[in-house]
Amino acid sequence: MKYLFPAVMLILTAFAVSSCTNSKSESKYEYLYKDLPFDMPVISAPTFVDNDVRITDFGGVGDGIFLNTQAFAKAIDALSEKGGGRLIVPSGVWFTGPIVFKSNINLHLEDQAIILFSPDKSLYPLIETSFEGLDTRRSQSPISGTNLENIAITGKGAIDGNGHHWRPLKKEKVSENFWKRATANGGVFKRPDYWMPSAQYLYGDSISDMNVPKNLKTDEEWESVKDFLRPVMVSFRECKNVYLQGVIFQNSPAWNIHPLMCENVIIDGVQVRNPSYAQNGDGLDLESCKNAIIVNSTFDVGDDGICIKSGKDEDGRKRNRPCENVIVDNCTVFKGHGGFVVGSEMSGGVRNVSVTNCQFLGTDVGLRFKSKRGRGGVVENIYISNISMFDIATEPLLFDLYYGGKSAVEVLEEGAEPVETKFEPVDETTPSFRNIYVKDISCSNARRAMYFNGLPEHNIDNINIENVMIHSEIGAELIESENIKLKNVQIYAAKSPALFLKNVKNVQVEGFKADSTQSNIFEVAGSRTKDVAITSLYNAEALKVGSETKRETVKMSN
Repeated sequence: MKYLFPAVMLILTAFAVSSCTNSKSESKYEYLYKDLPFDMPVISAPTFVDNDVRITDFGGVGDGIFLNTQAFAKAIDALSEKGGGRLIVPSGVWFTGPIVFKSNINLHLEDQAIILFSPDKSLYPLIETSFEGLDTRRSQSPISGTNLENIAITGKGAIDGNGHHWRPLKKEKVSENFWKRATANGGVFKRPDYWMPSAQYLYGDSISDMNVPKNLKTDEEWESVKDFLRPVMVSFRECKNVYLQGVIFQNSPAWNIHPLMCENVIIDGVQVRNPSYAQNGDGLDLESCKNAIIVNSTFDVGDDGICIKSGKDEDGRKRNRPCENVIVDNCTVFKGHGGFVVGSEMSGGVRNVSVTNCQFLGTDVGLRFKSKRGRGGVVENIYISNISMFDIATEPLLFDLYYGGKSAVEVLEEGAEPVETKFEPVDETTPSFRNIYVKDISCSNARRAMYFNGLPEHNIDNINIENVMIHSEIGAELIESENIKLKNVQIYAAKSPALFLKNVKNVQVEGFKADSTQSNIFEVAGSRTKDVAITSLYNAEALKVGSETKRETVKMSN
């Protein structure tokens, strides 16, 4: 599984990728490629010509009141005419409408510089774009760029999307005093515990499926739900050589950072923040991108932290652009629905992803893989290692092929997860998760150790778990899965069994450890269970086999 790059091929491949992609010896990120288990060109941050301008040179005023939209536009135009360069934003509060990038521009925030986007929705016209993996219309993003090369946001300052003026609010997620203040100045209620900013927003919600309105055709119809069409804060679409470094990105109207169909993306040392109550407040959604590095960054958000996507259902399959060649290293996720997440919009496929040396502190799920029938797409060649987790509300590792649009905590609060035995035809709409390697994982204080919830007609396939220790309330549950290997796994669950298998095929368990005082460490069930091999079990009495399972399908040796 280890792939060593020959030096000559590295140089040839790197020069072929782009002008900002250098040989391995010239990249500060070369350490990430050591023992990388898939072939990926070495990428480097883009470089810019030595032209510096300041926003104040174009009439900008950093008093938090003056609208700097034109100052930013003029500065970017002037830099572009000179071949690009660095637009410097000094300390101050720079109130503005949308900022539209051009190629070869580095937006550089000095220490204590804050770019604050106006909440005036009339400044953000509706545009054709993609959201939730579907082709649709949304309000223009506060920061955007399309079909560009060599773009960057760097420095030490902060960018704030004023997102609370756009988002709805659920009462259960905030304190009573916060709820009263937030709902006191207008808006409408979908129900007593769910507030929305306007009647127009409520109407948009009523005709939408997962935040995307249906059956709107005319401009007038789209304008009638404009308040509902919250933009992502940073939208770079079909761009090449994208670099985000050092800056705080916070309080986005919807998703925070959304590189879409981009190539050569580097995100290094950023802070991505949204309130824990922020609806659709994802941190990073890397969608249908090729060659990406996410390192040394923190995420503390209201939805998924680091999320890999590639389009949804038929729109994603038609696009047919996987998210591939991704390195995630040395990142921390605090609050969020998931620490590292794949899906649920993965219809174009996800492959060749490495996640190493990360920590998740208080996320709903640690490693979250989600999809459903109708998506299609293949998720494969995912390599995860050296992850530490603490205070995980549900599972450190979750595969859920019945994703219904709710967080794992919401599903838990509403009752048991759906586990179907109904077989559906396997076709291009059937999602596939396979060839995934997880090792060197530790987790303290989780609800359930693991949960694999596959499809009976197309199981989760070839999942390899090695050197894992989890302390949880409930043990691991693996359902409708095949070719599963558990090696040196320790699960210390307050309630037995430590490992429950149902309708699984070809499962190998080696060196498993659990609380030896429990009456049953393993439980095997399901009429379709076949070929379970258990090595080094404490004792025969610790294995419970359901009546519908053939006893000879479970082989045990000490």
